[in-house]
Amino acid sequence: MDILIKALHGRGHNIDVIRTSTSWFIKENSTYYNSITVPSTKGINEEFVADVLNKMMDYERGKRSWLSGVRLYWDMVSVIYETHEMVCQLVTNIFESEEILKTLKEKQYDLLLTDPGWGAGILLAHKLKLPLVYNVRWTNNGEGHFEIAPSPMSYIPVTGSRNTDKMNFFQRVENYFSYLLMDIQCSRFNLAQYQALCDKYFDPPVRFLELLQGADIWLMRVDFVFEFPRPTMPNIIYIGGFQCQPAKALPHDLETFMQSSGEHGVVIMSLGSYISILPDEVTAEIAAAFARLPQKVIWRYTGKRPSALGNNTLLIDWMPQNDLLGHPKTKVFIAHGGTNGVQEALYHGVPVVGIPLFFDQYDNLLRLQERGGARIITVATLDKNTLHAAIQEVINNASYRESMQRLSDLHRDTPIKPLDSALFWIEFVMRHKEKSQECKSTQTKDKNQQGTELSSTN
Repeated sequence: MDILIKALHGRGHNIDVIRTSTSWFIKENSTYYNSITVPSTKGINEEFVADVLNKMMDYERGKRSWLSGVRLYWDMVSVIYETHEMVCQLVTNIFESEEILKTLKEKQYDLLLTDPGWGAGILLAHKLKLPLVYNVRWTNNGEGHFEIAPSPMSYIPVTGSRNTDKMNFFQRVENYFSYLLMDIQCSRFNLAQYQALCDKYFDPPVRFLELLQGADIWLMRVDFVFEFPRPTMPNIIYIGGFQCQPAKALPHDLETFMQSSGEHGVVIMSLGSYISILPDEVTAEIAAAFARLPQKVIWRYTGKRPSALGNNTLLIDWMPQNDLLGHPKTKVFIAHGGTNGVQEALYHGVPVVGIPLFFDQYDNLLRLQERGGARIITVATLDKNTLHAAIQEVINNASYRESMQRLSDLHRDTPIKPLDSALFWIEFVMRHKEKSQECKSTQTKDKNQQGTELSSTN
């Protein structure tokens, strides 16, 4: 979101960002947006994420039984329910505050931009009668395409199924039941919370699912160099890699370290902004694997320094990831499989050793592995030997880099850059917002009329 906001500000737009008082990442003061802070007593923080990670680690690295699997699944359902509960509380705090609502209405916004992974922006757009644009990969029901595009279970893998688009009969059956499980979870737990808010605050009545599906433009954070082939819709605009850019010069100390690697090059490792600390036994295995490499290693990690850390490894608490991936000395990227990191690796043509931890990360890495650009190691099999072997294979087997370079060439060879496309369609909706609202009003009126006719017929 931050990248889109900066770009919109650079084109002369004024942006207000709604945040909670407990927000982890969104700062109250900024040079390129104004903030509206909503009082909150609880939010997603480092402790919340660490608890989820520890449960996943315990399951993956412990004795995996059907009972522990059921227990983990229920824990994940509870975590997701709790996060949506926090978001619904944010909506309630906004709708119950006359001062905040009065401020928002007086602003006379042209558009509301939101990530539909959380439902707050969707409800607020309906309340303020604003055009709606999504910066989307996920909705509160799962992968975004499933909401508005045909998704045949025979070749569209459900997130978490660990299937590709080439499934045998039993995988298709498993895929279908994965979809049913996801649908039950979302309809019974996630959607129900948002529908309760619709029932309480909106008159005439409206279904939350219709609001979710009714966005004007879906800016989808993938492209078909990365995604498996599937049906789509005309208001889905693919902006995969919009955050990527050519590498800039590194700070002097990092550049010196990169050059000191000689012909062997450098391995980059980062598990993203959410994962700051891992269990000691896991970091010990990772450090021991790195110590055996002829390459230098830059490892973004803020936890306890592993005792087995070798002289070839530089431990830092922040890295210019995009610039490091674009450096000619970088040989491989060890990543957890988040969308941003995977897209940056693809953009720069750097092969990946993936260590997926939770949610969509395995699925993201699987897409690269199927195209020959990545090797996946599960947490359950991660030790100094498996990690060392995977790194050596990806570095020494030229096919990994060649595959990623081919994908990079295809990804970059477009008539318009993904970020420019996103900005065009956001401004397109602004320019035609009156027509958009007229169309939605007509559709709502027709549905209400149909409901009246059905009632009188019954």
